[in-house]
Amino acid sequence: MKRTTIFTLGAVFGLGLLLLALSACSEPAAPVEETVDQAAAETVQGSFHGKLGLQLYSLRADFAKDVPGTLAKVRDYGIELVELAGTYQYTPAEFKNLLDQYGLRAVAGHFPYERLRDDVEGLAQDAITLGLQYVGVASIPHRGGFDEQTAREAVKLFNTQGEALAKHGLKFYYHQHGFEFVPYENGTLMDLLIRETNPEHVSFQMDLLWTVFPGQDPVVWLQKYPDRWRLMHLKDLNKGVKVPSTLEEFKPGYDVVLGTGQVDMPAVLRVAQEIGIEYYFIEDEAPEAADRIPQSLRYLQQVRF
Repeated sequence: MKRTTIFTLGAVFGLGLLLLALSACSEPAAPVEETVDQAAAETVQGSFHGKLGLQLYSLRADFAKDVPGTLAKVRDYGIELVELAGTYQYTPAEFKNLLDQYGLRAVAGHFPYERLRDDVEGLAQDAITLGLQYVGVASIPHRGGFDEQTAREAVKLFNTQGEALAKHGLKFYYHQHGFEFVPYENGTLMDLLIRETNPEHVSFQMDLLWTVFPGQDPVVWLQKYPDRWRLMHLKDLNKGVKVPSTLEEFKPGYDVVLGTGQVDMPAVLRVAQEIGIEYYFIEDEAPEAADRIPQSLRYLQQVRF
């Protein structure tokens, strides 16, 4: 994919349709104008045009070998927005300089649960240095099965530290990881996490694979709590995988290119845009992620709903 300064997929796809229309018409006056107008309408109303980025964890193996070269690769995909999962032995200031050098902007980042608990002020300063808007946690530590006590401890921590981060102009979010969908009362512990946290200081990031894998419907959860989901991980699950399954049953090869798995991506993206998801991040955990990311980008360019 060629480099583009602003990666809004609707705009990119609309430009492609414009070029096709211009090349196809021998008399470009009125027919071309009509074609472009129709294409623009389709792009706005029936295609994905969210703010799209990449979770850099996707390329962790590449980062272990060459950080600057991997950042250059990300920009060459045509991507500008990124979500962090560490700074690869660089200080936050050094990593921010590298991001700037390669034209990348980090808008969100995952940090350890323990650091949120023990060093929220230091975490806030690092997030500010990196230029983040959102500060997230990707999992809740637990031994054995996830239970109500652990969930309530997390609720208390998220509310307290989310408020502390808000004082620095930062937004806290929790990335759901699948194990939270334990039955509880008339719902699940995921319901407890959402209902008991303060909407002013805590939001959520839906991971599509880790919603479908335990047998949940992403559309149902988006519609159930439309004001709480603010970010999304775009991931697809191999069609041959039986659901529901547990986190421990996940195997290499279950994560597939967007649009080739069992996630109803058009339905999810339609509802996600309706409720106002702010940022979408491709996350590909496969060893061959570097080669698959362009395929997922192409899918998002052409998906219709």
